[in-house]
Amino acid sequence: MPSLLSVDLGLRTGLALFGGDGRLQWYRSQNFGSRARLKNAANSLLRKHPETTHLIIEGGGDLAPPWLRAAERSGVLSRVVDAHTWRQDLLLPRNQRSGSEAKQAADVLARRIIDWSGAARPTSLRHDAAEAILVGAWGVVQLGWLQGLPSEWR
Repeated sequence: MPSLLSVDLGLRTGLALFGGDGRLQWYRSQNFGSRARLKNAANSLLRKHPETTHLIIEGGGDLAPPWLRAAERSGVLSRVVDAHTWRQDLLLPRNQRSGSEAKQAADVLARRIIDWSGAARPTSLRHDAAEAILVGAWGVVQLGWLQGLPSEWR
């Protein structure tokens, strides 16, 4: 079954893996600490998850190329988006007025997606992992793996 790996890019990176059924399989936050460690991790993660057919990255700058090169080497289709793109589709306008409101709304919605997917519930959920979940959820809808947003997400 195909899968989508979503990344909220940074040296502290949020990661989430979605199956072809559109459900979240796992998520986490990881502090890579350096660009070199991030580069190694991008290659390693895609090798560890050969079922990954799609990579979606929120963010860019000089941290995106290692992920994009790793995806290309692995034959994984990749896409870079900014937060504004997925927030328009997943968050209500009133939750997008400020970055802090958007992060709080992202946390609530990410927890709903975790529950809907049957994934392990977090004891705490870092904002980078929550945003990786949401960019991945947006991605599976864009790919047509889900026909619109499930009502349980609202």
